[in-house]
Order: sequence, then structure tokens, then C-alpha cells
Amino acid sequence: MNTHPTKLILQGPDANEHTVSLIAAQVGAENPTMIASTAWRCDLPSPLSNASKDLLKKLSEAAKIDYTVLPADLRLKDFKLLVMDMDSTLITIECIDEIADMQGLRSEVAAITEEAMRGELDFSESLQRRVALLKGLDESALARVFEQRLELTLGAHSMLHAMKKAGLRTVLVSGGFTYFTERLEHELELDVSHANRLEVIDGKLTGRVLGNIVDAQAKKSTVIEQSAELGVPTSAAIVIGDGANDLAMMSVAGLSIAFRAKPVVQAKAHVALNYSGLDGVVSLFL
Repeated sequence: MNTHPTKLILQGPDANEHTVSLIAAQVGAENPTMIASTAWRCDLPSPLSNASKDLLKKLSEAAKIDYTVLPADLRLKDFKLLVMDMDSTLITIECIDEIADMQGLRSEVAAITEEAMRGELDFSESLQRRVALLKGLDESALARVFEQRLELTLGAHSMLHAMKKAGLRTVLVSGGFTYFTERLEHELELDVSHANRLEVIDGKLTGRVLGNIVDAQAKKSTVIEQSAELGVPTSAAIVIGDGANDLAMMSVAGLSIAFRAKPVVQAKAHVALNYSGLDGVVSLFL
């Protein structure tokens, strides 16, 4: 008998009742129930065997559906803090790549970004290398990126609404730049934002970052500090990220979510969402 009941969440834009029922039946999950427009919850009467876990992974990936096994009694009210990465998580772009595009240096900068996100390159070193390539760029390029290219990830508004309604503190922490995080903090009514500040002199980027770089350790420290301010353990934090520099903060979270993440991040997170929007985070608690 399963002394710790669990649930299986199957979701994604391609999810439908027929496919979900087939997957559930093959892995021994019961009572598929629609909990959102493209999300279903199933009961797991007993722990999945390794063979069933492998089958679940194979079937879900073939159907392009996200699957998550979680405690049946997991509730959003159990959490007090949401900490999010920005680039390719809350928003669809990597801001520094788009800024570099203004310099005709997109490919060079994007290649360094990709190395860093895969964990193949120290983040601080990679950021300094990338920012150095932006030297001389007019500050107005930042405004053009924000106004013309920055888009919120699908489902971001729904997720944030649910988190705020549940009383969670919302924190945006990024290895990107304050130019973007501060504007998003204001527009989305987030509680806190923390990122790197680009040095600008006479309206031009100098190719340098002011102060300490927001790297993996700084992100982790943000989760610890924000939890302490709320008087709760870090296990009361939900952390969402996609790159290797998010692993440290995800490691102290009560629930870590790899969103469209690199393989190294998916392997270590509690949850991996590859097809759902950010509203898929809310379905985990239904």
C-alpha cells in the first residue's frame, strides 16, 4: 500500500483526453480528471516501478506532453515565495543576445550564452566576455530591445496572478540586466528584482558591469535571503529556471521547476516543463 499518495499531472498544448487516458492506463494511473484546459490529474495508487517510469517518459515524450509525479496533497498554500529567472523563462528572449544583435554580434554573443547555460563555461566569465563585446553601443538599443523584442512567456500572467492570489512573494532574479528586470518588476507588479547593472557613460555602454555579478551563488543567496525575510525555510520557495546558473538556487527550493531547460537542469529539477506554458506551473497544485 502506498503510504504517501502521489498524483500524476499530464499537460501541454497537445494533450487531450484520449492520449492522457492511454498513457495513464499503461502506467497504472487512475481517474484522469481534467484540471485545466490542457491539463489532467491522475491518481497513482502505488509507487511507479522503474519500468513504469521509463514507459511514462517514453510515452509522454512521444506525445509531446509534460508529465510530473508529485505528492497528492501538494498545495500552493504550502509555499510563500516564487523566485524566477528572467531570460528564456519569464520572457522568451535572451536580452543580451538581442542587444548584441544591435551591434551585429548576435552569433558571437549567443554562442557564449549557450555555453554558459549548458554549464560549460563559468557564468561570470561568460557575462564579462559578452558585455565587453557591447562596448560603444548606444544606450537606446536597450529601449529598442525592451519595446520591440521582449515578450512574456505564454502563461506568465496566469501564473503570476495565481501566485499573488495565494499570497506568495514574487521575485525576479537574473544574470541579465536591471534595465529589463526593473521595468518588468514595475509592469508586472513583482515584489523584488535583482540583476546586473550595465555601466553607461555619455549614453554609451562601456562594456563593463557595475558591482558584483549576479551569478549562480548570488541567485541562491537571493532565495535564502528572501526566505529569511519572510521567516520561512527555503523549502517554502518555488524556483523556476532554465540554465546551469539556476541550479544552485533550485537546489535549496522546496519545488524546483526546469522550464524549457537545458538537459543538465532538467535532470536535477523536481519538475520539467518542456511543452506547457508558465500556466503549467499552476496545474501542479490542482
